[in-house]
Amino acid sequence: MNQANKILKWFVSDSFIVSLAAIVLGLLLGAVVMLVGGYNPIEAYAALVTRVFGSAYGIGEMLRETAPLLLTGLAVAFAFRAGMFNIGAEGQVLMGMTGASIIAITLPGIPTGLHMILAVIFGALFGGVWAGIAGFLKAKRGVNEVITTIMLNWIALFLSNYIVRTFLLLKGDQRSENIPASASASIDWLSSAMNNARVHWGIPVAFLAAVFFYYFLWKTKQGFELRAVGSNADAAHYAGINVGRNIVKAMFISGVFAGLAGAFEVLGVFHYQAIYSASPGYGFNGIAVALLGMNHPFGVMAGAALFGTLSYGSGGMSFEAGVPPEIIQIVIGSIIFFIAAQGIVRFVIKPFYGKRKKEKVL
Repeated sequence: MNQANKILKWFVSDSFIVSLAAIVLGLLLGAVVMLVGGYNPIEAYAALVTRVFGSAYGIGEMLRETAPLLLTGLAVAFAFRAGMFNIGAEGQVLMGMTGASIIAITLPGIPTGLHMILAVIFGALFGGVWAGIAGFLKAKRGVNEVITTIMLNWIALFLSNYIVRTFLLLKGDQRSENIPASASASIDWLSSAMNNARVHWGIPVAFLAAVFFYYFLWKTKQGFELRAVGSNADAAHYAGINVGRNIVKAMFISGVFAGLAGAFEVLGVFHYQAIYSASPGYGFNGIAVALLGMNHPFGVMAGAALFGTLSYGSGGMSFEAGVPPEIIQIVIGSIIFFIAAQGIVRFVIKPFYGKRKKEKVL
């Protein structure tokens, strides 16, 4: 009961109110842009909601869109809690895809279920090791993790393409061979019930990962050490905490989250790995989700659900209301802007928020 109260407290905290206000301001700014462009914002947002929540298929596809955003958001937030800015989730997703593809395609004959689990584990490990490289360089050489993770994103893109092209390529195509059914992460019975929505095991795993994030950081000794390093590395060192080891550990766990996102995208959504000319964008969107969720696991969960809804629902705005899909990117960009510019948000809500606080005191 106490844990539930703590979680509920966060949802009425200043951080949550600022995030909520940023969302409202972003939606309002998007509405203004639509009006300027000659579109009806009420009709557009209604079409967005209908596309997502008007059918079981829409809900399933929204959840499918949310899962990788949640996992990459958790990856960024976890590293941030340990005092690091992991902007390499994009590369870690690609390595997660590659690790899962290698196991799924090159090791046929493994029993169904076990094959999928092994592929997921290897995908997670590939992502974790890739992030751990940046953590190791930070801990041992003091190299800024922002620089190393950016560089590792590019290396991951070209390395994953090389592996697919050299070892996994489907002849005559720019993608790998198909993932065998024994390694598929699709939930077939649920997909059938939701009109063939691409639901997969990564969806419940993503939500369980958020619970793990919370429990590990706030309920374990190792989590306390990571937060101590994130708050003040020098103080943590003088308290006897091994700062370097915790940096590597935090980056590894962060990469595992992102690697899981990549593994489940390959095993549960595409069922093959494409040769990308540019990064698919999952990790970069995860940064925005982490910012929106204020780097709290349950805030990240809410932020991922919002971004998943907006991303999938933008198709409804386009087809039913005639609004270009770029408009939804303006809405998302506006929300991120207001999250980053919290001074503006606090100034806007100060009259209302201050009045609410005054009423509480009375």
